[in-house]
Amino acid sequence: MRILLATAGSRGDVEPFVALAHRAVRAGHEVRLVVPDNSGADLADLDVVSLGVDYSALIAQQGVSPAAAFRSYRSVVKPLMRQVLLGSARAAMDYRPDLLVAHPKILSASVTADALSIPHVLVEIVPAVTPTRAFPAAGTLTRDLGRFNPATYRLASAGEAMFREDLSEVSRMVGSYRRRPAPPAATLLPISPVLLRRPDDWDASVHLTGPWRRDASETVTTEETGFAEGTVSAELARFLAEGDFVYAGFGSMATDGPVARASEVIRGIRSFGARGLIATGLGGLQVPPSLAGEDLLVTPSVPHEAVLPQALAAVHHGGIGTVHAATAAGAVSIPVPFIADQPFWGRRLHEQGLSPAPIPQRRLTAETLTRGLAEAESYRPAVESAARSMASEDGTGAAVQILEALG
Repeated sequence: MRILLATAGSRGDVEPFVALAHRAVRAGHEVRLVVPDNSGADLADLDVVSLGVDYSALIAQQGVSPAAAFRSYRSVVKPLMRQVLLGSARAAMDYRPDLLVAHPKILSASVTADALSIPHVLVEIVPAVTPTRAFPAAGTLTRDLGRFNPATYRLASAGEAMFREDLSEVSRMVGSYRRRPAPPAATLLPISPVLLRRPDDWDASVHLTGPWRRDASETVTTEETGFAEGTVSAELARFLAEGDFVYAGFGSMATDGPVARASEVIRGIRSFGARGLIATGLGGLQVPPSLAGEDLLVTPSVPHEAVLPQALAAVHHGGIGTVHAATAAGAVSIPVPFIADQPFWGRRLHEQGLSPAPIPQRRLTAETLTRGLAEAESYRPAVESAARSMASEDGTGAAVQILEALG
């Protein structure tokens, strides 16, 4: 098959699609990947087309504050989404795939697929589109509303209303004027059943596949560091070899107070009595020189698969990519949720006995972090058991098989 994969967002929205692209190519399919610029994902050896948008630059410019997004809706957000919708549609019309696989942000996927008379597949990185009574839509509430949970999923359809004019422009461009485009032929959620039990009220076309990851066989280990080629510097390799440490990183969560936040994190780790590996990401943490020391290594980012298996605990924002990586590595998470689906995953981890209670980022202090780290050891047996279960999952392979059945 000729398969077009289209995604939008930050690194966590891109890397699962990269893994799926590699596996589909290995299975003999022609694959083109449509992605935003500068996501940080490794796109080597793939047929890639740019969406013409840069979410990393947007985050660096205005952070991840919902208030900032609201203020800049007309000047920044709406033009960016217009480019996402039109850019992904153009890429599909140019490529003429047999199957279109798209992130929920690609609101034009159904219209474009209709114009090409092909099926399309929805990829829910987090469960926020397909209604269920089992839990509220990720990114809305953390409190379970029971039979009223399905109402929280209406926010997904609200996005289409916000960009109705742009979707009409897509319809004119691709030549599709159906009032109601065909629904997805399938919905895939690249989430481990260890973290999320499949609701009984989901349709059979909705698949909880397990996470989409690159195979270890696709990486080359270097003699100097003992880790995958190009992933771990000599400095990081030496730090890892020196013994126990706590990892802390908040990914793309650039928001107010990065210096104060880093100060609390470092004080908490030192109070616990551990060394600290600090990943500053896109600006969620900023370590002042006054806090430097031999017990710290500060770096913009780290490869989770190399670092987390050796960490005493992982202090992170609770994005699904990091939740998967930490749990699969057997590292106890200390979730510090900021926005969107992060409180959802923090609550899921705690309710399933896989982490201490999440610490909302505005309540993050050295004291609350030290307490969380002290509790972490009691969760280690459950996390290690979860890691063993996840080791047998092949979510990427399962996803390719579902796509093949649609071809």
